[in-house]
Amino acid sequence: MQLNFDRRVADSLPTSWVDRAPLALRPYLRLARYDRPIGFWLLALPCWMGLMAARIGDGLGLPDLWLAVLFAIGAIAMRGAGCTYNDIVDRELDARVARTADRPLAAGTVTLKQAWLFLAGQALVGLIVLLQLPLIAIAVGLASLLLVAAYPFMKRITWWPQAWLGLTFNWGVPVAYIAATGRVDGVMIVLYIACVLWTLGYDTIYAQQDSEDDALVGVKSTARLFGESSQYWVAGFYGANAILIALAIWMSQATPWIVIPFTLYTAHLFNQVRRLDIEDGARCLALFKSNRISGLLLVATLFTGALI
Repeated sequence: MQLNFDRRVADSLPTSWVDRAPLALRPYLRLARYDRPIGFWLLALPCWMGLMAARIGDGLGLPDLWLAVLFAIGAIAMRGAGCTYNDIVDRELDARVARTADRPLAAGTVTLKQAWLFLAGQALVGLIVLLQLPLIAIAVGLASLLLVAAYPFMKRITWWPQAWLGLTFNWGVPVAYIAATGRVDGVMIVLYIACVLWTLGYDTIYAQQDSEDDALVGVKSTARLFGESSQYWVAGFYGANAILIALAIWMSQATPWIVIPFTLYTAHLFNQVRRLDIEDGARCLALFKSNRISGLLLVATLFTGALI
């Protein structure tokens, strides 16, 4: 089976601190994707959104800084653990896909036993962070393990693994919201669904890089499902996201000033749609990474509502 390695796009930084780390540590740092920090952002940002949204509804002003720090640490630990687990499950598939063929397990620079031990260490850090939260938030956080455990298998059984990723990656919204308020309400639910749609959009863009190789090895994705219509689907996901974010803002009775950063947020999303070219892997990767800015704009939107 011949893979199209000419289309390969490096999704890590061209040079990063990982490349200057001690040689023995580099495979582990790459296993946890420390050379690809966008994933840490995309896991932490929903947590901060949940914290900000909680403050709007209660009129409590600035969110708890300690909780924000805890969720940042937890995002780093659990994203690394999730990537390690994903690579354990996908090690044979990764070796057959151009973009992932040099991942540590696929390339043999880390053994399976070493990967499991590394996974356990990262999960322990995540557990320590989780135990700092209220009991109800701990219970909600532990429930995410079901989503995490199932995720690597979704691409084998459904055309919608990006939807499962959305459910998983944005679980920080309910955990953070409940940690801050102690309750489940409509604002939290609407915000969570909105973030799932956001992930459906940006991960469909990301998956365009692998669509040809995925077809060869039998891996399913929304990028393959939508094909040439992907731009319209991404526009639909982002449009539904913007509508639901507006609904969550209205439900929380936020200040009208929130419209300013919210407009910037929606403009950034639809600029991604405008620039999307599914045949250009480098552009797809750049647009995917730009969702760090999208997420920060949404955090700023909710922060405005909490502050004013």
